Amino acid sequence: MLDGFVTTIDQAMGLNFTAVLPSLPFLLAGIGTTLLYTFIPLTIGLFLGMILSGMRLTRHPLLRGVVTVYVSIFRGTPILVQLALIYFATPQLTGYEIPAFQAGILSLSLNSAAYISEIFRGGIRAVHKGQWEAAATLGLTRTQTLKKVIFPQVIPQVIPALVNESVDLLKESALVSTIGAWDLMRRANMIAAEKYVFFEPLLIVALIYYILVMILTATVHTLEQWRAKKKGVRL
Repeated sequence: MLDGFVTTIDQAMGLNFTAVLPSLPFLLAGIGTTLLYTFIPLTIGLFLGMILSGMRLTRHPLLRGVVTVYVSIFRGTPILVQLALIYFATPQLTGYEIPAFQAGILSLSLNSAAYISEIFRGGIRAVHKGQWEAAATLGLTRTQTLKKVIFPQVIPQVIPALVNESVDLLKESALVSTIGAWDLMRRANMIAAEKYVFFEPLLIVALIYYILVMILTATVHTLEQWRAKKKGVRL
């Protein structure tokens, strides 16, 4: 039934999805790899980003300077260049051949951490300074204030921005195909080279990415509605 439907589309549009159809399981197997390159860096970036945002708000000028330079570098250079530097340049400098999986996870995590730190820094800046003063009155240190007072208020406020970052990370994960990772994009290119058709497999991959983004967005929106309902807030 599916073959007949695909044949009809091919005849109507002058395409060749029929040639790609046998390779569809091979292509779909890349979804798992793509999700790994999305959620592992997102988790690491979330953890590092929270730490970096706290360090950037410290009174220690050296720590602030280091974090400022780090964020500036990773936000000011293309992630493809960062990925290439880590994967191709690291062996030249260290003599260690870093695997593609590690290189992809590392570059995406470091890049994500820079953006997430700015998200949290903006959220922290939005908290009224009276919260800091009240915590100081209670004898809390700056670190304790961030951990026990500020971050619990900031996290719910930055969820929309974090969702946008996760969507960007999902799409940027396609870049790992350039270093040989077997994600959706690389598998599509392999099918295209084997079948001598490019539009069809790339269109399927674009559709898969779109579906994944919609699922991610809908899931977070559902969670926000559930959270708002528990608090009695109507979205």
